[in-house]
Amino acid sequence: MKAIQLILDEIQDVMMNVNEHSLEKLAVFLANGKRIFVVGEGRSGLMAKSFAMRLMHLGATTFVVGETTTPSIEAEDMLVAVSGSGKTKSVVWTAEKANSLGCEVVAITTAPNSELALHASFVVNVPASTKYRTSDDVESIQPLGSLFDQSVHIILDAVCYLYSKITQADEDETFRRHSNLE
Repeated sequence: MKAIQLILDEIQDVMMNVNEHSLEKLAVFLANGKRIFVVGEGRSGLMAKSFAMRLMHLGATTFVVGETTTPSIEAEDMLVAVSGSGKTKSVVWTAEKANSLGCEVVAITTAPNSELALHASFVVNVPASTKYRTSDDVESIQPLGSLFDQSVHIILDAVCYLYSKITQADEDETFRRHSNLE
């Protein structure tokens, strides 16, 4: 079997086990929120950044934690924290801090009982393998946490789709928000 098909099969297996109701709930959470902050490290952080960018295109006010222009988070805001293991120290600390300030925290993780999940108002469980390859992880032919990252990207794009339906995002407005400096 070809490599691409093997990888697609793994992603499909994960997607078949994602609770779609949790994605709908997240889209509603986001649509009702004031500002959306995202955090993650490494490739998980890149998935979080791509999510923030697409939400911005759809009209949401979004920020990436750690960027120089990111303002302070406030009680009415929401934090979306991405960590496969749910134990990445900087992500857990950020979720803990946001939670202590009265923010809604959403954890995107393979570990619904992790330290990150303990600080979350809501958890989206991604049943994929991480770089730690625990006994709870599904098996993967791919290195490290590739399956988690690929799955998160698709899941968060699905959330953006649902969000766009809730907010009735206009395609022309969405395109106007896209970068024009490229």
